Amino acid sequence: MACTAVVGLLANSFAPLRLPIANGNFANNEVVLAAPVVLAPMAGITNSAFRTLCREQGAGLFVSEMVTARALIEKHPETLRLITPGKGETPRSVQLYGVDPTVVGLAVKMLMEENLADHIDLNFGCPVPKVTRKGGGAALPYKKTLFSNIVQSAVNAAQPFGVPVTVKMRVGIDQDHPTFLDAAKAAADAGVAWVALHARYASQLYEGKADWSQITRLVEHLAPTGVPVLGNGDIWSGADGVRMMQETGCAGVVVGRGCLGRPWLFADLVAALNGDQSRATPTLFEVREIMYRHGQLLIEFFEDESRAMRDLRKHMAWYLKGFSVLRELRSQFGMVSTLAELRTLLDQLQDQPYPTLVGESPRGRTSHGKAVSLPAGWLDDPYEIPAITIDDSVSGG
Repeated sequence: MACTAVVGLLANSFAPLRLPIANGNFANNEVVLAAPVVLAPMAGITNSAFRTLCREQGAGLFVSEMVTARALIEKHPETLRLITPGKGETPRSVQLYGVDPTVVGLAVKMLMEENLADHIDLNFGCPVPKVTRKGGGAALPYKKTLFSNIVQSAVNAAQPFGVPVTVKMRVGIDQDHPTFLDAAKAAADAGVAWVALHARYASQLYEGKADWSQITRLVEHLAPTGVPVLGNGDIWSGADGVRMMQETGCAGVVVGRGCLGRPWLFADLVAALNGDQSRATPTLFEVREIMYRHGQLLIEFFEDESRAMRDLRKHMAWYLKGFSVLRELRSQFGMVSTLAELRTLLDQLQDQPYPTLVGESPRGRTSHGKAVSLPAGWLDDPYEIPAITIDDSVSGG
């Protein structure tokens, strides 16, 4: 008898999230994300080493770093590295970024024909100026026709292979230009498996608090379509995930900055969503072994110890946040150059309890909001299909 693949534990408090997959890799044409938790891609962070580390801590769906559709078609070596799954990573989830429907469709088709992905996520939420100023990311849903064409092209390319397409977006460009309700409905009509919403405008970047009421609005808006909504924004603990789902009615949560230096957040979410009152609160000695494991995984990923340690350095302050560590030792962690040196530094730490209050505080990017950089005349006509495409000028991972 065919069996459904189950990622993680069966949640008692919330319904499992189902991802229909019929590409031959899954026996019963679906994966049940029993812990309805998704790792959001973060540039330079969520490579397969970090995804593996998070998977070892808890259940969920772990999405690759965002890659450009053009770079995939060109088979850019670094882009192919970014979508390479970790050992045993399943389903293989790839996040794509592009503004040309044809290019996006060809990229998805390539991923399907070469059996490189089990799930495609389209990014329409990136607020970074170098992306939005050319009409990409969070700027794109404003162009209604172009947005619909891109999503439909991706769905059409994936559909013959039974691979689901999902989308992630923001509330809009700014308070004067909300886009999420129309864009989400268009995506649902195109056949996406779910819509994820980061409950901030692009103009907010990462400042302030996410407005979860917008997630509630989207849940109600898409209810007639049957397409589930996932919520994103300010998930710092398992309790936050439970509260978001209870308050908004969303079907799952998307975790970004909350897991920086806290990959055990996924274990905390699994426990909380199963109604378990226990918390994932590792001691510093337990954290140091996770840090060492991260270093090992990065060496495997980069196949270069020096590059791996350079990548690991940016995680050091996140891991140690809230713990009492000598300033000189903190500084040395930020300059670590070999795995052996990392071990020596870790062995100098003094064990101590998990700093719960600080450990669940915001971290990562906290940039202040500002006006969104857009192409000239971008807001003139939401139905215009612009001639400029970011795919023509941006290549690589």
